[in-house]
Amino acid sequence: MSVSLDDKLVVAISSRALFNFEEENRVFESGDAAGYMRMQLERLDHPATPGIAFSLIRKLLAFNGTSSQRVEVVILSRNDPVSGMRVFRSAKAAEIQLSRGVFTQGRPPFGYLRPLRAHLFLSANAEDVREALAAGFPAARVLTESVLAGTNYPSEVRIAFDGDAVLFSDEAERVFQAQGLEAFQMHESSKAAQPLPGGPFKPLLSALHRLQSAANPSMRIRTALVTARSAPAHERAIRTLMDWKIHVDEAMFLGGLDKGEFLREFEPDFFFDDQTRHVAHAARHVPAGHVASGIANAV
Repeated sequence: MSVSLDDKLVVAISSRALFNFEEENRVFESGDAAGYMRMQLERLDHPATPGIAFSLIRKLLAFNGTSSQRVEVVILSRNDPVSGMRVFRSAKAAEIQLSRGVFTQGRPPFGYLRPLRAHLFLSANAEDVREALAAGFPAARVLTESVLAGTNYPSEVRIAFDGDAVLFSDEAERVFQAQGLEAFQMHESSKAAQPLPGGPFKPLLSALHRLQSAANPSMRIRTALVTARSAPAHERAIRTLMDWKIHVDEAMFLGGLDKGEFLREFEPDFFFDDQTRHVAHAARHVPAGHVASGIANAV
């Protein structure tokens, strides 16, 4: 019988997003690829410490049990295969179950998202993330300067999403950018009953919803919408989620306030936002990733 990932939530992640390879990466970025490989080989028996997305991955994998495997995590990395050995050894030492990986030795790896049918790609490489988003996959650049996730909710996967250009399309954001806040509010009020088109992360939210619906007494998912919208523009966002038949546990309509301190209270394992200033502020408080989509990221 052939093996398939069709019935699983599939997360593809780079080695730097999962583990702290920043010291090694500085050697690589200096142009010394051979020195980087040598360093990784010399440290083969020294497990890497957790990276920014480690908590998210560890908790998602906790949905797997002896009778069912609902989550698959695949290393998708520009690393060389030798360095890949250290990634797998580090995962084993951290007691997280990884069995699949693709290592491209410097070449863009995003093309392999298609055969994986990935629901999420996390990488520290901005170019790879942009290419993944352009190909239609939810993807975010992990800010490696982020703080690590908290430990207060060991039995909950906590994920926070921005709205426009992340869960939703950037339709409303384009109005805001072109005409300002008043026009944005009028636009959203007039279309309150009309659902927004889906954004790049709608497929991930849908997959998380399906995962949550599967009975698992030991783990659950808690999601939050954290948006710069405020009343009356909040209504269209809520109605859109209702139309999708997707539930979020918390919604924060902040009207332009900095999101970081609110996120610190929510304590997500990861936060996704398209606005660089919001992501940078959030990274001081929680693990954060930049979603390079929509009008705010037009090149």
